[in-house]
Amino acid sequence: MQVQTQSIHFDADAKLLEFIDRRLDKLTTFYDRIIDADVILKLENSGQVKDKVSEITLNIPGQKLHASDTAKSFEESVDNAIESLRRQLIKHKELVRGR
Repeated sequence: MQVQTQSIHFDADAKLLEFIDRRLDKLTTFYDRIIDADVILKLENSGQVKDKVSEITLNIPGQKLHASDTAKSFEESVDNAIESLRRQLIKHKELVRGR
């Protein structure tokens, strides 16, 4: 699976990019036909606290799955978005098998 990561308003370090790649690779255990993933990481100013936003879009045959989350750290935000995508992949796989 090819992963494209964009960081807006900051430069992502290698540890964060590696973390994202590892977590996304685990999704292939639930659905092995994932084509690629687009990850957008943003810093959002809401008052005095900077929130970390991650948006992940998975391209699978015939459909795109999208999840986004906001948290205090990018790791937590990415984990929550990937968990949402995991549930979407399982649901999609069940729908495809039902046909």
